[in-house]
Amino acid sequence: MLEMRPSCECCDKDLPADAAGAYICSFECTFCAQCASSALAFKCPNCGGELVHRPIRPSAKLQSNPASTDRIYKPQGCLKST
Repeated sequence: MLEMRPSCECCDKDLPADAAGAYICSFECTFCAQCASSALAFKCPNCGGELVHRPIRPSAKLQSNPASTDRIYKPQGCLKST
């Protein structure tokens, strides 16, 4: 089951598990749409993998399958790609 991390690793923006707008790599590094597209060019700064849309978890399922509350914030790894 996906962790559904609560925030963008680059800018710390909230990314609710039951809302669209998050991108992840195969290791579940999590980024907002703005950082994924502009700063990262859809490439994970941690593993080099592709960033893809994270699915949403329906609100009704969050009670029995809660999202992670652990925030990971590493803005130094999110410098503008060249």
